[in-house]
Order: sequence, then structure tokens, then C-alpha cells
Amino acid sequence: MKRAQLIASGSLNRMLQAAEAAWHRKDFQECLETLERASRLAPANADILLQLGRIHGLRYDYAAAERRFEQALRLAPRKVQLLTAIAEKCQNFRNPKIEERYLRRALEQPDVTPQACVKLAELYERLRRLEAAGQLVERALKLDPAHPSALLVRARLERLAERLEGGEQILRSFITKPIPDTWVHAQAWYELGHNLDRQKKYDDAMAAFLEAKTLMRPGAPGHLAELKILRERLRVMETNVSAEMLKRWFSNGPALAPARRLALLCGHARSGTTLLEQVLDSHPDIVSAEETDVFVEEAFVPLRRTLPPDAYMLPVLEAASNPALQQSREGYFRAMELVIGSPIGNRLLLDKHPVLTFIIPGFVRIFPETKFLIALRDPRDVVLSCFMQPHPLNPITAAYLSLEGTAADYAAIMSLLRTLAPLMPMPYLEVRYEDMVDDLESVARRTLDFLGVAWNPEVLKFDEHARQKMVRSPTYADVTQPVYKRARGRWQHYQKYLEPHLEKLEPFVKAFGYE
Repeated sequence: MKRAQLIASGSLNRMLQAAEAAWHRKDFQECLETLERASRLAPANADILLQLGRIHGLRYDYAAAERRFEQALRLAPRKVQLLTAIAEKCQNFRNPKIEERYLRRALEQPDVTPQACVKLAELYERLRRLEAAGQLVERALKLDPAHPSALLVRARLERLAERLEGGEQILRSFITKPIPDTWVHAQAWYELGHNLDRQKKYDDAMAAFLEAKTLMRPGAPGHLAELKILRERLRVMETNVSAEMLKRWFSNGPALAPARRLALLCGHARSGTTLLEQVLDSHPDIVSAEETDVFVEEAFVPLRRTLPPDAYMLPVLEAASNPALQQSREGYFRAMELVIGSPIGNRLLLDKHPVLTFIIPGFVRIFPETKFLIALRDPRDVVLSCFMQPHPLNPITAAYLSLEGTAADYAAIMSLLRTLAPLMPMPYLEVRYEDMVDDLESVARRTLDFLGVAWNPEVLKFDEHARQKMVRSPTYADVTQPVYKRARGRWQHYQKYLEPHLEKLEPFVKAFGYE
């Protein structure tokens, strides 16, 4: 018999709101403790157990996450929906094996849904198990021949197999019909855009991308408001950072022993960071962490806890004591080992995340031994590529809803980088996407030499290495192929659309030598 709820619904809601607030201010321990209390007071509430499982998973405690999920499953009268919901929560755990296990269990249920089949198909697609993905799509379509998500995945598999006309036909069969899930509908238009781009139908491709943006725009105002605040904070940092400050922080390095082997791969998104990361991750002496929040959550946020929540970054870093910095260093590497799933040991840790370009001074302060890799690419190709990618909305990607916003985002980030680079007292290396495409081996040798890592020819087999792991970037399919050149100069096909924004990009085109 289920235990009765021991708390009034109003009090329970307040506890859940408190837990959510703690999560947003990145006080993860308080969030977990509040949810645990709520679960004890409402032991038959499966939603709280799901939330606990999700939080434990996002904190890399996968065993605790699965315990909570299993408790929730014991309460469920129908398992398939809950198994699918659990798998969706596991998508951000950086552990695809857990997601796969729950989806496979969902498929074993007598009332299996098309959505469960599609979710596993999407996972297998990202893991390059394309034949299995195709079989699951067909299973979903037998259950519901008009299922939009299944048709979308089928169209994507057609494109990956270079059957472009077939993929286009599938998309056009449902894309103009009402689809309740806005994100699925938008992804279908993005997919049509990419398909048409590959067919060199550039005006039609741009029209498809604009349809996707139109669908997503109603959800953007809140994210754009946050982006405005972020941009203002970046301007404050760009105005106040100084060579003297960074040199003083760098000189504090000997007090923060032991020195770590660490490199940050940054630059604007879509500048070749994923390609370079996969090349370097193929080296046995390097281990990469792709686009995690670990530095912010484990290294920077703890330094801010005793200061006002709206404190700016530079004063937070300046106020940090050596013991606090030491705790941040240890917390960062401890969490990174949980993310990676193995000890880092003596390997060089590559933290790849374009967003961390915002927080370069934090690495100078907390890890003065960091080596910086700055990815560069023709700014016009970067802006177009960001605009074309199907990103869920957040305060960064909301800028990509228009070419104007994307160009402004590029200018804001790369202006900060141009300010920081000459002030930095530590080594940094610029790596151009175009150089990687032209002569990958030379770029790989130069980069490894900069990192102090011996040459290993395995890095040239990066595509084979990438096929053995989950790549989180939207361009996951591209880095599982050998280097290709079709994305170089793509902006020229869309020049008339970019023309109104080229003036904003021109200073960077000149500064980075792309005239």
C-alpha cells in the first residue's frame, strides 16, 4: 500500500520552488537536500523522484540517479511513458548507456509508443549506429505512419546516406501540416534547409531556415533579456580587465601547486572547435571534456558564494584567497573525472567550450598554468553556420534567430577575445579551421608541440575515434567523416542575405586575415 502524503500541497509546492531556486543559483547541495525532504514527506510523488534522479545525474552521481528512477518506476501503473520520460532526463547526463538502457526497457513494454522508438533511434543516430536507427524509425512508423519525429529522423538518415531527394520528399510530406511540438516542427524546417543546401538550392534553403526561426521566435523574449544582461557584463569586463591584473594572477601560479596539465579550447561557436577537439582527443595522452559547465559550477561559482549574487566576475576573482582557489582547482578536476568516467592521471585535460571564452580571466586566476587554444574561422562562415544550426533556445542561441543577432553575437564575443589576447601573460595559440581543412597534419603537429605533447599519428584518424563516442555538438555527424572542404566559403552562397551585416563583421575579417 502506498504511503500517504505527509505534507499539504501548498507547502510541498513551496519546497519544490525553493529547490528550483537553489538549482538556479547553483547551490546544488541545498537543491538536493530540499528535494530529499520533499520526497520523504510525499513518498508516492513520482515527479519528485524523477527530479531527484535528474539532479543526481546532472551532478554525475549516476548510481543515485538510477536508484531514484527505479523508485519512481515502482509507483507507475504504466511503465512505457515513465521509462521514456526517464530516458529524456538522461540525455544530458553524458552517459548514453543509461539513456539506452531505459529506452530498451521501454521498447520491451507491450504498449510501446512511437516516441520511445524514435528516442532510441535518435540516440543510435548520434552514436552512428545508423542501421539500427533506421529499423527503429520503421517500427515507430508502423505504430503511427504520420509520427512527425519519426519522419524527421527518417529524413535525416536519408541525408546522411546522401539520398537528398528522398529526404526532401519525406520532409515536404508533413512539414506544412500542424505539428503540436514546436521544437520538432522547427527541427524539420532546419533539416529541410540543410538538405536543400546540400542540393545547392541556396535560396530555398534560406527560406527553410527562416521558417524555423519564425516558429521559435515566440519563445525568445526571456532569453534575449538575459542575453542583454550578459552582454552588458561582458562590456564591463572588457573595460576593466588589465594586463597588470592578469600578470599578477598568473604570477600567483607557484602558490597553487601542484601544477595541472590543462588546456582551454575556446573561440566563437562554429569556428572548428569540435573538429580540433576530436583530433586532439584521439591522442592517448590527451582527454577532452566537451562543452561541460564544470568550470563555472565547480571552480567559479564557489568563489562567488560569499559575495552578492550579482557581483561581477573580475571582483569575484580578485577577492579569492589562495585556499579558496585551491578548493576550486580540486573541485574542478574531481568533477571532470566524474564527467569523463575515468581518472585523468597524467594526461592533459582539454576543456573545449566556446562559451568559456567569456570566462578566460577565470582560468588565468584559478589555473594560471592553462594553455589556450583559440579557434578562428572566417567570421562570415561562422555567422552563417551558427544561424543554420538547430539549437534549442537559451540566452546564447536566442541571438541566432536572425542573421543580425548572430553577427552581433560574433562581434561581442570576438571583441572581448581581441581585447584579452594581447593582455594575456600565458601562452595561447590561434588555430584556423581553414588550415585544418588544407593540411590537418601540419596543424596537428603544431598544436601538439604547443601543448607539450609528443606526435602520434592516431590524431589523423579522428573520424574513427569520433565514431566510438557520443559527440554532443550539433555537427556530430560531420566529425565522424574525414576532413572535407564543402563548408569553407559557404557564406558566398548566401552573400545577399549576409550583405546588410558585413559591415559589422568587417573589422574581424581584416583583423583575422580573411580579406
